[in-house]
Amino acid sequence: MDVGVISVRYARALLKNAVIEKQEGIVYQNMQCLMECYLHVPDLRLTIDNPMLSKDKKQEVIKAACGKNVCESTERFISLVLKESREAALLFMAASYITLYRKHKNIICGKLTTASAVNTIIENRMKQLVEKYTQGSVEFNTEIDPDILGGFVLEYDTYRMDASVKTQLRRILTELKNN
Repeated sequence: MDVGVISVRYARALLKNAVIEKQEGIVYQNMQCLMECYLHVPDLRLTIDNPMLSKDKKQEVIKAACGKNVCESTERFISLVLKESREAALLFMAASYITLYRKHKNIICGKLTTASAVNTIIENRMKQLVEKYTQGSVEFNTEIDPDILGGFVLEYDTYRMDASVKTQLRRILTELKNN
């Protein structure tokens, strides 16, 4: 069976159970933490995939990777995944849960890139702008990229507003070349 299909099925079951238990927010945080650990700790996948490591030890490692406040729903989920020997798909299950949770709660992911740090007032205004247009709540990330020279780049869903100085200069240069 396809890893993607399995991952989505497990994630749907986890979300359904978490909603019933009223723990979907905590499970969301657990899955985000697990994803971060997978991305930043390369040995995590090797450890979890190690056939010599007992399921109890794997459970401890995965639970630790899920953060400090691991709820019962997450613990039962980890136990089920290990019992069914599906730990190789755990990363995809976590990613699928995050996607399903965001869809369930109408959460949009946005990113604001600026040439220098912006204060929280401007960041909140941009977040409110996105929330106004999407009719949902926004998880907002900010990045600093001095290469854009000034202005900003705002991205959410499939939308991208590039108001950077670098892009404006590139447009002017293109127009000058064409004339």
